Amino acid sequence: MMNLDFDFSASGIRTIQIEQEAIANLKSHIGDDFIGACKYMLACQGRVVITGMGKSGHIGKKIAATLASTGTPSFFVHPGEASHGDMGMITKNDVVIAMSNSGETAEVTSLLPLLKRLHIPVISMTGKPGSTLALGSHCHLDTSVAEEACPLDLAPTSSTTAALVMGDALAIALLEARGFTAEEFAFSHPGGSLGRRLLLKVETLMHSGDEMPRVLPSTPLAEALMIVTSKGLGMTTVIDEQGQLQGVFTDGDLRRAIDNGVDIRQSQIASLMTVGGKTTSPDLLAAEALTVMEDSKINALVAMKDGLPVGVITMHDMLKAGVV
Repeated sequence: MMNLDFDFSASGIRTIQIEQEAIANLKSHIGDDFIGACKYMLACQGRVVITGMGKSGHIGKKIAATLASTGTPSFFVHPGEASHGDMGMITKNDVVIAMSNSGETAEVTSLLPLLKRLHIPVISMTGKPGSTLALGSHCHLDTSVAEEACPLDLAPTSSTTAALVMGDALAIALLEARGFTAEEFAFSHPGGSLGRRLLLKVETLMHSGDEMPRVLPSTPLAEALMIVTSKGLGMTTVIDEQGQLQGVFTDGDLRRAIDNGVDIRQSQIASLMTVGGKTTSPDLLAAEALTVMEDSKINALVAMKDGLPVGVITMHDMLKAGVV
């Protein structure tokens, strides 16, 4: 019967406390088998295949995703499907992590003879060290808990949390052992903000060819303003007849010219431009170019290659690409 006056906060706090204790107790389960499991996975020439039924399967999918994104190629195979054809996805070069809280899940234990026949290392993750799965594996990771947060002791709660944390412990141990870098992580997350910051280069975002605004030093200011407006970058490069960069003319230069009462029709751009200007390399990471802009308090950089200007990148380009 529903009780709208039930103490929901107390129940939530109790659940968190039980699961906190379950996680804290995991530290005593990190021993030789954990080290052995890490070594098997680190030496794996194929992929780490994770399998499990029900809630263990859901946790297994998350662990596989975490491993894959941190330098350990991994995927999940449903144990029921494995018995009906998907065993073909597992090769002799792989390592298998089999998950079952009871260690007796039939769909999982039925795979043991097949895996042994292929001489595939099996790492089990169970809450029962004396179970069929635990005893039939090369390394057993004990994820047993004192109690489930579920008061009926039916819904997997503390046990699935413990398994998830154990999976994270494996993934991070392997990440550190491999010397996995932030750039490698970005290659696994090209659509994320970190991926954009660590993978996008200036050449990918810069305006080049006809998109790059350019005028000669002798160009009248009025004509240069038309170029600035048509290209829509709020600036233009100033390049001599030999293609050498002489400077840049920006919105800031225009404001200073107006403040100084410059005749827009008569003045040439050479007398108003910022000589030289800040430059970058097309091969530089966009995030690094952004730092140059921020430090210099400017909104655009000229990309130089072999001593010649080849493009322009702006703060707006950074914002549009999600680098900022």
